[in-house]
Amino acid sequence: MIVLPAIDLKDHQVVRLRKGEFHTVHRVAEDPLQTARAFAAAGAKYIHMVDLDGARSGARKNEAEVRAVAEHSGLKVELGGGLRTLADLEAADAMGVTRMVIGSAAVSDPDFVRAAVERYGERIAVGIDARDGVVKTAGWEDSSGLDYLDFAASMEQIGVKIVIFTDIETDGMLTGPSWDRLESLQRKITCRIIASGGVSSNEDIRRLRDMGLYGAIVGKAYYTGAVDLALAVKEAGEQC
Repeated sequence: MIVLPAIDLKDHQVVRLRKGEFHTVHRVAEDPLQTARAFAAAGAKYIHMVDLDGARSGARKNEAEVRAVAEHSGLKVELGGGLRTLADLEAADAMGVTRMVIGSAAVSDPDFVRAAVERYGERIAVGIDARDGVVKTAGWEDSSGLDYLDFAASMEQIGVKIVIFTDIETDGMLTGPSWDRLESLQRKITCRIIASGGVSSNEDIRRLRDMGLYGAIVGKAYYTGAVDLALAVKEAGEQC
């Protein structure tokens, strides 16, 4: 299982939120590149980055930081936040991003997802962010009214191979992932699933690994010291 330590960017700073609520934003590290290099030193091969400015408004502000990490950290960058057109994907590709995550636009424009998959294949992932099982968009501030399982199935039908699932209620709370919803998602789709939100310990990483998931994103638990990243990477297995 791939372990993806996370960097969320807002106004060029490394920050974290609680349950995706922007009024809870707080800085957790000084420098994105330095943080990414620490991830690499612990054995990580991938990094999950989110441009929160882009996720909320569609206007990305943190391209320089993403490019620096892609070019100088030695990590493969998975990027989400504000990727809503093919031009956005082209810009991310030019920055050196390995995997591009489509979030809100997957709800509003499934034809865009289809075109993205046709062009970039498995370099495209769809981020499914849900509260109480309902998909949220626009930086988790708007409700789509869509059931997360039905939406995941519709994405699989148009060719998506990788899904990143976040249960918003667990994000940044250090209470453990949403086990039941992850298991339901596994039963619903055959896509590779990356779990996001709630990881609170190395035991959580081991349990996600034992579920057979493709990947797990680690955010707040790394910054608080609740997860030993080097141990997590070692126990998760091959990072390919």
